[in-house]
This record gives sequence, C-alpha cells and structure tokens, in this order.
Amino acid sequence: MAVKTVTVLGSTGSVGTQTLDLLAASPERFRVRALIAGNNVARLAEQARLHRPEIAVIAEESAYPALRDALAGTGIRAEAGRQAAIGAAGMKADWTMAAITGTAGLEPTLAAIRNGGAIALANKEALVSAGDVFLRAIDAAGATLLPVDSEHNAIFQALADGNRRSLEKIILTASGGPFREASLADMREATPERALKHPVWSMGAKISIDSATLFNKGLEVIEAARIFALAPHEIEVLVHPQSIVHGMVCYRDGSVLAQMGAPDMRIPIAHTLAWPERLETRSPRLDLAAAAKLEFFAPDPVRFPALRLAREALVAGQGASTVLNAANEVTVAAFLARRIGFLDIAIVVERTMQRLGAPPLPDLEAVLALDAEARVITESELQRTGASRAA
Repeated sequence: MAVKTVTVLGSTGSVGTQTLDLLAASPERFRVRALIAGNNVARLAEQARLHRPEIAVIAEESAYPALRDALAGTGIRAEAGRQAAIGAAGMKADWTMAAITGTAGLEPTLAAIRNGGAIALANKEALVSAGDVFLRAIDAAGATLLPVDSEHNAIFQALADGNRRSLEKIILTASGGPFREASLADMREATPERALKHPVWSMGAKISIDSATLFNKGLEVIEAARIFALAPHEIEVLVHPQSIVHGMVCYRDGSVLAQMGAPDMRIPIAHTLAWPERLETRSPRLDLAAAAKLEFFAPDPVRFPALRLAREALVAGQGASTVLNAANEVTVAAFLARRIGFLDIAIVVERTMQRLGAPPLPDLEAVLALDAEARVITESELQRTGASRAA
C-alpha cells in the first residue's frame, strides 16, 4: 500500500488534533509533510515532535522564537507568519486537511487546492465566503473536494451509489441546540453561558453559538449548494435532537438513503482520510436499540431566522454569502462579550446584509475586501443596536 503524504492546516484545533490522532493510529499508511497552526506553540511543537513533519508553521509571527527553540535539534524546519503558512500549505501533498477557521484559512486552503490533491474541507468560509473562487480553483487544478462537516460528509456518502441525476432533494439535520424548545421570551434573555451548553456536541465557542442560533445550519445550506451543485429548493433542514442521522438523500423513486453514526467527528475525518477506502477508528459504534427513538422536526422560522437569511443570501449571490458570514462572526463575538442580546445576532446580520447587498466577487482579493467592509458595517450596526438597548 502506497504511503499517503498529508498536510494539516489548523493542526492544533479540534478537527486538526482529531486528524492527527487518526494518523498516529496508522503510521504505516501516512507521512506528514507540514503542520500549520495559529498561535498555540506548545501544542504545535508537541505535535511536530510526534509526527515528524518536514515543516511546522505558526501563523503568529511573534511566536516564532518559541517554536524555533522548541524544535531545535529535531531537523524539523520552523517558520512563522502568513506567507510561511501559505507556502507550507502549497507544498505537494496527496491529502490536505483544511481546518483553519475564519478568513485566515482562505489563502492557505487555496494554495493547497492548486496542488491538485485531495482537500478535506473543514473550513466553512472557503465555500460560504468565497465559494465561486474556490470552486473555480478546484476545477482548474483537478483537485478532489472531500467534505468533512458531518452533514456534508453524510450526503457525500449517501450519493456514493452514483445516482446523482436521480436526486430529488437532500436533508441536512440539526440538533436544535440548547434553545430547541425555548420560547422567544426565554431566548431574548439568554446568556452566553446558556447558549454555549450544547446538548450533544462538544465544540468551540463560535460554532456552539452558531448551533444555538441555527446559523451553522444556514451556512451549511450554502455549503451544500456549492459542493453538490444544488438549488435552494433541493436542500431541506430538519431538527434531529439525537444527532444520529447526519444527512439524507431523497431520490425520485421515493427511496431515502441516510448516513448514520455516533456524534463523533473522527468518523467523517477518517472517511475523507482513507477515501475511497475505509479506515478503522476507535469511534463509538452506533447502538440503535439503546438510542430507542429517532425524532425529526421542522425548524421554527420565527425563533430561528438564520435559516431564512442564509437562503436569501444563497439566492442573492456570492457577495451576500460573504457579508452574512462576516456579519455573523462579528455579532457572535459581540454576544459573547455581552454587548448585544442573543436575538440581536440575527437582527444585526440582516441589517448588514441589507446595507451591502451582493456585489460580484471575481477573485479572492475582492472577497477579502468585502469581508473587511462587512465587518466595519456590522460594527456600526452593533453600536446602533447597543444604543437602542441602552435607551
């Protein structure tokens, strides 16, 4: 069996560390070329000493001396800064995990795509903020896009029978988050602490709030449209509290293929890592008898307007998706800082979208410029919202 070369973008994050755990379990099958992280020097150095990449890059330039000293004598090249991250991402590799969150991950991910290998995509912004740019790059390079998000990976697996032309619609599932049964009045008073308490998944702060608002599912609707070339009406969302069914494909003959599994990100990561084969994992095995029941509900559009906003952005065009994503990032940070209320997140995002519309985005530079502008406009809307709440 040929050894597969691997690069991990965002190696110290949740997806990155789980990816490296899987690599460590099968060292005879994989060789790490590059590890790239944001600012966690201690963890990156530890990972580098264990996995022995050719290069380890820390994006935070001021952290370079610490990384250099930690890797002294190992033979592993240490570098730092934005350009170093892009350069390492562009090294030839058979498979790249793209798990740098936010717009910081766009340039390294694009550099990896241009190599023409397999791209395991865990960076939502690549397709939400810059989908047209990235899809063109994937086509030009002949790269293979492998979705890592559990929902998109589920659809990818359910479409493996090759009957894409017979598809009627897909269904993405959502846990419903901590406010699935809460009233609007209750949600209006929600604190960051309550919003961060996800009932099923263990995730970072940003994605936990996105799950509470259902913005994460709105972003996933946009991603699904880009990955699978679907129209908005071909994508449905259902709330599924058990988080066992991750996605379904409905065919024209009435058949429905569902991908199920324990709520463990190592499963979709392993699927993309070994694709088109399968990799053994230590993930919990699904016990349907113990689960006892599977429930599905339509999401409430009044309590969770994020889904409507995402669909409107998808219809309006790429620029609107870029604005939605940037505005959501800024408002989530403001909520966590207690500057606005929970329900204000969607209100501010919608106001920002109305102000900026959907300008065309011919390249990544235009995407980054619009992203920056959207953040400035969102901040002005936050100040307006804060002033009205104080009054």
